[in-house]
Amino acid sequence: MSEFHELIKNFSKTREYVRDFFVYGFKTRNEFNEKSPRTYDNERRRLECWLSPYVRRDHTSDGSNISLAIDSNLLDTNPLFQVWKTKSFTDNDIVLHFLILNLLQDDKNRTADEITDALLTGYDVLFDTQTVRRKCNAYVKEGLLDKKKEGKKVSFSLDRSVALWIRSNESILDALDFYQLAGNFGIVGNVLTEQFDHHNQTFRVKHSFFVHSLEDEILSALLEAINQKKSVRLEMKSSRQKKMNQTICIPLQIFTSTRSGRRFLCSYVQRNKRFTCFRLDAVKRVTAMEPVIRYDELYDKLLQNRRHLWGVSFQSTAGHRLDRLKMTVQIMEPAENYILNRLRYEGRGGTITKTGENIYQYETEVFDCNEMLPWIRTFTGRILSLECTARSVEKRFYQDLQTMYHMYLPETAYNGPDKRQPGKEQD
Repeated sequence: MSEFHELIKNFSKTREYVRDFFVYGFKTRNEFNEKSPRTYDNERRRLECWLSPYVRRDHTSDGSNISLAIDSNLLDTNPLFQVWKTKSFTDNDIVLHFLILNLLQDDKNRTADEITDALLTGYDVLFDTQTVRRKCNAYVKEGLLDKKKEGKKVSFSLDRSVALWIRSNESILDALDFYQLAGNFGIVGNVLTEQFDHHNQTFRVKHSFFVHSLEDEILSALLEAINQKKSVRLEMKSSRQKKMNQTICIPLQIFTSTRSGRRFLCSYVQRNKRFTCFRLDAVKRVTAMEPVIRYDELYDKLLQNRRHLWGVSFQSTAGHRLDRLKMTVQIMEPAENYILNRLRYEGRGGTITKTGENIYQYETEVFDCNEMLPWIRTFTGRILSLECTARSVEKRFYQDLQTMYHMYLPETAYNGPDKRQPGKEQD
């Protein structure tokens, strides 16, 4: 039987368990049926080691289950950053890490051969030159070392640029405190503040979406591909069918929901010849491919289409290019002028026309009117009529109203609003 280790090699598997415990939670051991019970036990133990102050255990008739209880407005940092700091390492990794960084504290440039010799004479440890060179090149990519080439000679030195900049501008620590809570890749701000033994005493975020920091590795690969204007191969797992599938697409933009914090990749799929959005939490791996010649042309086309985008769907419900929706609402002026302001500020470019006393008509064209329904429902009680070229959207809206009437007024028959009599829906 393999020994349990708190540190991990493969982050993707652990990411799924942390997300399950944080977003869904309240699952018993038997409900994690995609992996073996031993795998569940190992991941649960890791979670309890990393995030013990936030682990909640409940006991039910079906067994015990755990979940993560994290209140963002009480915390000075994102506890899930700890998950990024648990990568496993070999004995040689940890020895070379400390010895190389300690050796280069004198800020001298040394080649891989010189570093190898100095490790032997100064610390009495022998390493292969190739091993030392690979480790130094890896630290150059990580930003720990600086690489300098003079002819055929390649030398390494400690990169102090970030540390010197922060020490000379200590006020930047406040910016890092804010960034680790508010920005993508907040782990960067967290690591930098920890290196200077600095703790956030200034900022708290009332509504923060901590769980989405688990996708930053995927986000980084996508942003790099966007910057290089390359297509990518996405390996994704369907949340419904639990199956893995692959898609080749051209990444164009990242969309972020202000309501849920969920992030989407907006891309162009050449096979379907259409724009498509993919949830980042469904993407497991990103592989960069060849540069795209038409990239700028597709990006400009996306900007034009975004004017008719309500959420993240580019697919019309009824098969048309765009769905047209018309909503007539009753707004008692001037007491309910705030409702009129909502239509203006939240209507995303829709037209507003006054058709009568206290009667307004809102009209818009979008790709998928289904995405509008949650917003439309917030005007329930003021809606006199709703018409949509996507009949399924119109039907769904009135069915939802009928269901609500049956729930709260079971004795009252409801057949939909009478369009000839404004205000009938409110009776």
